[in-house]
Amino acid sequence: MNEYAGSRRLTVGKVALYAVGYALAIAIAFPVIWMIVTSFKPQGSLVADISQRFSPPFSIENYVYIFENAPVLKWTLNSMIVSCIIPVASLTLGSLAAFALSRIDFSYRKVAFWIILGGMMIPGEATIISLYIVTNGLNLLDTYFALILPSLAGPLGVLVMKQFFDGIPDELVDAAKIDGCSMFRIWWNMFLPLSKPVLASLMIFSFLGSWNDFLWPFLSITSEELMTLPVGIPFFNSSYTQDETLPMTINAYASIPIIIVFIIFQKYIVKGITLSGIKG
Repeated sequence: MNEYAGSRRLTVGKVALYAVGYALAIAIAFPVIWMIVTSFKPQGSLVADISQRFSPPFSIENYVYIFENAPVLKWTLNSMIVSCIIPVASLTLGSLAAFALSRIDFSYRKVAFWIILGGMMIPGEATIISLYIVTNGLNLLDTYFALILPSLAGPLGVLVMKQFFDGIPDELVDAAKIDGCSMFRIWWNMFLPLSKPVLASLMIFSFLGSWNDFLWPFLSITSEELMTLPVGIPFFNSSYTQDETLPMTINAYASIPIIIVFIIFQKYIVKGITLSGIKG
């Protein structure tokens, strides 16, 4: 009797847990569904209530319109260039820094570690003015370098990878040194392959952050041909404040790469967080 009651309580608990999970999933997905459905409504359609919004007619004319009347493809290309270069370059530099902090004994190593750790405690917005002055002094404003270079020094990736590198047994490193491997070869042939899950998760987060970044590209870029999608969307939407279908269309288009990346690489995000050594 007691075993049956315990099994029943466990089943009820699981049902409640699943119900809460599905409710949260629906609550999170509903705005995305709302945006996508609205993007297929013809301009000027009546969308005063939910029944009108989710009922025909539907059309792809809004997507045709945004490609014909705005340099959306150019903005997409700029976003892809920035969002692909930043993760690769920043993680390469970050993994080198993490390897040095973890395995190379040099003077003031702890001081360097605490300086990097302190970088996480300063909001990015607090450095915008100084970053703008430096970039302007180097004549890099309104260039790809202005979009890419400030994002290469990310303290989070260094700290996460250092924590992972610290967990690699010293015996492996000693064996590699006995075989004549240099420190660079140990980093390249041993540490990077072992840290693929962590690198994959950090690369995904870096890609998403670069794709969605608005403030710094908005301040550093003035020409329309160098705008990224997050900057170009408000520039396009400012002409269509009366009808929500076009703004929803261009926002739905900009969300496609993020959704694809998440669907394909979601397992790496979970696995990377699990193996990165992050503890509560």
